[in-house]
Parts: sequence; C-alpha cells; structure tokens
Amino acid sequence: MQNIFKQIKGDRAIWAIVTLLAIFSFLPVYSAASNLAYVGGIGSTFSYFVKHFMHLALGFAIIYGIHKVPYKYFRGLSMIMVPIVIVLLAITMLQGTTIEGANASRWIQIPVVGVSFQTSTLAAVVLMVYVARYLSKIRDKDISFKDTVLPLWAPVSLILLLILPANFSTTAIIFTMIMMLAFIGGYPIKYLALVIGTGLVALTMFILVAKAFPEQMPNRVDTWMSRIENFANGEDTEADYQIEKAKIAIASGGIQGVGPGKSVQKNFLPQSSSDFIFAIIIEEYGLLGGMFLLVLYSWLLFRIVIVSQKSDTIFGKLLVLGVGLPIVFQALINMAVAVELFPVTGQTLPLISSGGTSIWMTCLAIGIILSVSAKRQEIKDKESTEDVNPLDILSETI
Repeated sequence: MQNIFKQIKGDRAIWAIVTLLAIFSFLPVYSAASNLAYVGGIGSTFSYFVKHFMHLALGFAIIYGIHKVPYKYFRGLSMIMVPIVIVLLAITMLQGTTIEGANASRWIQIPVVGVSFQTSTLAAVVLMVYVARYLSKIRDKDISFKDTVLPLWAPVSLILLLILPANFSTTAIIFTMIMMLAFIGGYPIKYLALVIGTGLVALTMFILVAKAFPEQMPNRVDTWMSRIENFANGEDTEADYQIEKAKIAIASGGIQGVGPGKSVQKNFLPQSSSDFIFAIIIEEYGLLGGMFLLVLYSWLLFRIVIVSQKSDTIFGKLLVLGVGLPIVFQALINMAVAVELFPVTGQTLPLISSGGTSIWMTCLAIGIILSVSAKRQEIKDKESTEDVNPLDILSETI
C-alpha cells in the first residue's frame, strides 16, 4: 500500500476530493439508474452501476497516467491536438443527427469498440491548454490584435463554430472560460471587448441563418430560444417538465432527505442519472447532501487556485486555471439548473453524473492539474535536499 501511495504525486487534497466525489457518485447513480432500467426497459440497475464503475476506473487510470507526464509537454501536444480536434468535430457534425430518435450530433461512434464519444468535451480541454500556451508565450510582450488573430482566435473560432450547431451551452461555457483565462493572462481588455463583440455578432448571424434554413439544423435554435424564454417568463409549460420534476424532488428532500434509494421523482425525471442527478441527490440526501457536494467543489476550486499560484512558470499557472476552472463552473451551472437559477443546459455534474466522456475528460483535466502540482513538489523536494549541509548531518550523528 505504501508503494502505491509513493507512486501518487501532486496535490494530495485534490486526490482526496476526486476520490470522495467518485465514491459518493455510486449511490445516486445506482438509485437514479432504475429509471432507465425499469421504466425505460433498458438493461438492469446493476449493469448501470458496473458501467459507471468502469467509467470511473478508466478515469482514475487517465488521472494516474496524465499526472506522470511533465506538464511542459502539454504545450506542444496542444498544437498537435487542435487540428485533430477540428477533424473530429467536423466528422461529428457530418455523421448524422439521430440515434434511436434522440439528437446525437454531439457524439461520434468509435469504430470496433462501439463506444459513443462526445468530441466537444475533448475539444474544450485541448482548447484551454492551447490558449494557456499562447497567452504564456505573449506574456509581457507588446502585441496588436492583428498579431493574435491567426495563431489564437482563428482556431478558437473554428472549434466553437463546429460545436455551436449541436451544443450551444458548451460553446457558451468554453467561450466564457477562454475570455476569463485571457483576462487573467493579461490579454488587453480592449481586444477582449472586440472579441466578445465579434462573437455576439457571429452568434446573431448564425441564429438568423438557422432560422432562414431550418431544415439544415432542425429544432436546435428553437430549443435554445424556448428554454431561455421559458426561464425568463417563469411560466410553466410542457417544456418545463424536467425543471418541475426537479423542483418537486428538491422540495421533497428537506434537510435530511428521504434516504438513499428512496427517491420517487427518479421514476419521472428524464436524465435523472446525468443532467438532473443533483435534484435526486437533494431528494435522497437532503440539504445536507447538497451542501456536502458544494463544499467539495468549493474545496476543489480553492486547491486549483493554490496549485496555480505555486506553479513555477506562467504556462503552469494559466494551464491549471484553464482546465480547472471549467470543472467547478460546470458543477455550479448543473446545480443552478436543478434549482431553476439557470436555463436548462444539458451540462452534467462533474465526477458525479453517469456518462463516460464527461468523466474521462474531467479526469484528463484533473491529471493535468496534478502534473503541474507534481512538478512543484519535485522542485520543492530537490531544494530541500540541496539545502542539507553534510556537516550538519555528521554533527547530529555524533
């Protein structure tokens, strides 16, 4: 056991948080899966439990493997991965729009293994690493906006445009995180304002084109607009079915909850094991369960900031914030949707919700953060070794 812990590097608190979230996820996923297993007639509850376990096991393998890679290599890997991600997103757009009647233009089918993979989540991590690399490169340099268009904003815009037709919420989150990272990285505010303005114009043009040619992107723009309008109006319509069931689940939970596995709304709430699992957690574990998760994600945010501040390079600092902040931001959005503080987005609860791609990409980001932390720990250990005076050791021995 001691040999295993010796192989684990990086911030121990982050390891603990991720482990706690993973362990906690089993009970709500197992409970909520009964909706898919029995009401939907797809498989058994235990099969979903095993599937979730395998996803997490592979996720922790990803964390372990990635955190062993010196983070300096991610700088070059991001440049290689950006073209690959663009090709994958293009294939995802062209492969089709439905699987068993549901919109699946966010996923790509991996040959041989037959696993569906959501390419936009990989694109989000790769893009944040790429932006961190570029911002660290131009740090403390006098630049013009024209100088950054091709190396920075061209790949960012292309990737976001490829994600946008099928997944507006993910596009908005990635764009927001990139703006935040650019601001932290010292990118001129006047140029950021220009980028935001250009992005809003591009979004408006996209909506107008989609409205003019609805057969090319059926129902997607209408879905976004209806969700936003329903949220703004506060009216209860058929489109608000998920939110209403989520609010009933939360109201039923009270302070202590109804108990593990005793949720009623899991049988009526669509996506109860993924997008709306937070509502099921509140129903079964009450306000205490919800606060427990909120504390864990807040603790994770705190440790991410600490690791970033202690990094030995600008790239390391921006890299940690770039891949770490979206995890916490996504968690807060998922919780906000469940309590109707935010329109429905389809974002999962990181490391809690079922779903392989979400878990794997979150673990990839965690592995990158731990890689930066491990490097800092290595430098610290080396410095402490070098500071030891042989004469002091001899005198203590005598």
